[in-house]
Amino acid sequence: MENLEKPKIGIFVDVQNIYYTTRDAFNKPFNYRAFWKYMEQQYDIQVANAYAIKRDQDDQIKFQDALRHIGFDVKLKPWIQREDGSSKGDWDVGIALDVFEAASDLDKVILLSGDGDFDMLLSRIRDRFETISHVYSVDTLTADSLIEAADEYTAIRPHLLMP
Repeated sequence: MENLEKPKIGIFVDVQNIYYTTRDAFNKPFNYRAFWKYMEQQYDIQVANAYAIKRDQDDQIKFQDALRHIGFDVKLKPWIQREDGSSKGDWDVGIALDVFEAASDLDKVILLSGDGDFDMLLSRIRDRFETISHVYSVDTLTADSLIEAADEYTAIRPHLLMP
């Protein structure tokens, strides 16, 4: 008898990275609803985290509510404005910890980010848990090391952007 179970996946979205790279490359935002529908058809989504920065701006609140409505668990970190004018809002360690903790229960980790800091994480979950990794990002704005570390790679193209 054929096994009709869908592979178990976790989706982990570096929201800031996807926002800025799709804006810079295409001048359009990523279409999270279209992406979700595509994933849902093929996979059993066990976990879906979107990592964002907490800023009390109406457009940000609406966007985060939309992500929740789609099915994402939105994790927020405060926006930190430094005295020198620079700012910080980095989720890399939080994403890495969540991916690593979930990987043993998943067939595949879907990472939406172009950040090369995640290359070692993808190698580690493959070696430790035999979990496949699939990265989605803007190819021209993605670290080569991340593309090379991923088992599968998909460049974000217009069909994954808002019309």
